[in-house]
Amino acid sequence: QVQFVESGGGLVQAGGSLRLSCVTSGNTFRISAMHWYRQAPGKQRELVAAISSGGSTNYADSVKGRFTISNDNAKNTVYLQMNSLKPEDTAVYYCKARTRLGTDLGSWGQGTQVTVSS
Repeated sequence: QVQFVESGGGLVQAGGSLRLSCVTSGNTFRISAMHWYRQAPGKQRELVAAISSGGSTNYADSVKGRFTISNDNAKNTVYLQMNSLKPEDTAVYYCKARTRLGTDLGSWGQGTQVTVSS
């Protein structure tokens, strides 16, 4: 199994920045890609950003140019740098891992709350 511990959220004004961290533990050797998701109140969880073991990245259109996903394999940590934050970015942010075959690993962590005030 793989476990996730997210941190770094908080309250920030629109236009501000936050950096989220996700520390993974357990069978991390099975991880081929890491993803950041978010879930706003009353909405479905959505994929925000992804990074492969090779460093390729993908972003939701709503965050392109503002968010950057990166990882530090030595620390088993993935980051999400969020700049130019907007009130619509308010959500609980979660990280998740996938194997090379696309299978999800582990259970959802507790997430980290990001609140952007206007």
